[in-house]
Order: sequence, then C-alpha cells, then structure tokens
Amino acid sequence: MSRKLTAEFLGTLWLVLGGCGAAVLAAKFPEVGIGLLGVALAFGLTVLTMAYAVGHISGAHLNPAVTLGIVAAGRMRGMEAGGYIVAQLLGGIAGAFVLYVIASGQAGFSVSAGFAANGYGEHSPGGYSLAACFVSEFVMTFFFLLVILGTTTRRAPPGFAPLAIGLCLTLIHLVSIPVTNTSVNPARSTGPALFVGGWALAQLWLFWIAPIAGAVAAGLLHSWLGAQDEVAVRKEAERAAAAETGEPLAPATARPPR
Repeated sequence: MSRKLTAEFLGTLWLVLGGCGAAVLAAKFPEVGIGLLGVALAFGLTVLTMAYAVGHISGAHLNPAVTLGIVAAGRMRGMEAGGYIVAQLLGGIAGAFVLYVIASGQAGFSVSAGFAANGYGEHSPGGYSLAACFVSEFVMTFFFLLVILGTTTRRAPPGFAPLAIGLCLTLIHLVSIPVTNTSVNPARSTGPALFVGGWALAQLWLFWIAPIAGAVAAGLLHSWLGAQDEVAVRKEAERAAAAETGEPLAPATARPPR
C-alpha cells in the first residue's frame, strides 16, 4: 500500500506543479505566453504522463473525486480510499509549495493575483455565478469519470486509456477555465487555496462538493451501464479456465443488442 500512496502523492504533486505552474508562470509570459490553450494542454499532459508512469502502481487517480467515483463504480474498496485521498491532498499541497518557491523568486510576485486558485462569483475568471460554477464542476467531473471508467474496462482497447483521459482533461479545461479556473479535483484546488487564503479558502467547499458529487454520480451510472459487460467478462474467464482444465465447455450465448 505504501507504494500506491507514494505514487499518488508524486502524481498529484506533478499535476499541481505542471498544471498550475503553467497558469502561474507561463500563461502570460511576455510575447511567448502559452495562454488558455497552453494551460489546458499542460493539465492534460500532467495526467497523461503520470498515468503511464505510475498507473500500473496505483491506478493514477491523482484526485479525491476520481477515487470516490471509482469506489462508487465498485472498482475499489472504500477502506482504501482514505489513504489515497490523504496522499493526494499532501501531493497537491506539496506541488503548490514547490510552485510558490519558484514563483516567489520573481520580484513583485504576489499570490493576490490568484495563484491559479479556483473561485466563483467575483473570483470566477469570467464572473460566473455560484450556480453556474457548481453546474460546470459537477458536469465536467461527471464526464471525466465516465471517460476514465470507460477507457479502463477490461474490454477497452489496451494502452490507450492515458491518452483518452489526458485529452479529456484538456477539453475540460478548454471549456471551463473561464468559469472556475477549472478544478474537477479537490486536491488541485486545496493546494493553491492554502497559499492564497481568504476568499480562496472560503470558496473551497464548492470545489470539493461539486466534483465529488459528479464523480460519484458517474461511478454509479457506469456500474449500471457496464453490468452486462462485467457478466460477459466473467463468463469468458470461466470458459477460458474450463478450456485449460479440459472440462466440457458450455455453449456461448450471443450478447443481446443494447
């Protein structure tokens, strides 16, 4: 378990440092700033790279909402989730700390500029309301989990899940950076908020509740949508085991159309 938690810590640290770092350090750099598109791509690349790097160790959740969504889908025991979430939070805070050390090395730097913190109302980049921001975070996390769960099933094409997940997160940021600065991840929101303080901490609740609610809803829906596939996979495994032992095979039944 310690290896899994270390992988989650390092992966979440990289997500916050890479994604928020792109927003704080590179988005508006004179003449060559990467802008919204670059920040969106940076977040997607952090998840893509860590999914390949540590996905085989911990699953590369890197996000408390993802972990709870996976629990809701029946893919993980609830008793393991607590350790994952603590490791992710510590990783997010560590990533924000490293970013703060780097950013504060520039004269005139101040976290009052936002430090990539998430917000609603007057602290939304586009001035979006609390209700709009809640809906955005809920829906974006909901579809993020559907992509994660769908691309990591045993019947999905192997090896492509990190690409789909990273591109999905990029798309989510392209859509919702103007709304909330894009969270869909409580650990990503918590790290910068601790350094900004004040309004960022006061509004942090939304970036826990909305992503977790969206993730759990997606997990429950996926569990229902994929129930037939799970039965089919179990039957195939039973047939393979029977074939290896030389037992007579029951005739395979065709899957009914959906």
